Amino acid sequence: MDEPIIDLQSDAHFMGEALRQAARACEAEEVPVGAIIVREGRIIARAFNQVELLKDATAHAEMLALTQAQEAVGDWRLTDCALYVTKEPCPMCAGAIVHTRLARVVFGVRDPKGGAAGSALNLLQFPTLNHHCEITSGVREAECRGLLKNFFLAKRAEE
Repeated sequence: MDEPIIDLQSDAHFMGEALRQAARACEAEEVPVGAIIVREGRIIARAFNQVELLKDATAHAEMLALTQAQEAVGDWRLTDCALYVTKEPCPMCAGAIVHTRLARVVFGVRDPKGGAAGSALNLLQFPTLNHHCEITSGVREAECRGLLKNFFLAKRAEE
């Protein structure tokens, strides 16, 4: 019997890297969201939520990863890059994603209350904006949802 081929370019593989970042956030007692940015099949940025750690409301995983990726590329335009993030981007992050002109956004779990990639609203494909991103959702959704669910259950138990 043939061994399954491990596709190191697959969405599931890259989401696994974002999940590792989300686990780091959880260890730091941050909301467990992780993000990576991929260019030409290589990870050029890795980040996790650091809002509490940095005392900065803008320190979402996506925002931190975008900054790293821009430094790696040497330009603010990320037109040939893809973002992998465990939770659907919020409006702030979606705005930054559009402005940096990311080609693609892949996320794990939807955010029906505040997601800006198709759940509550869709800024990534908003008709009047100058850039639109390809969106793929539901990649390793159960794992992404589980991290968030367990984190908030533990937080509620502390109260």
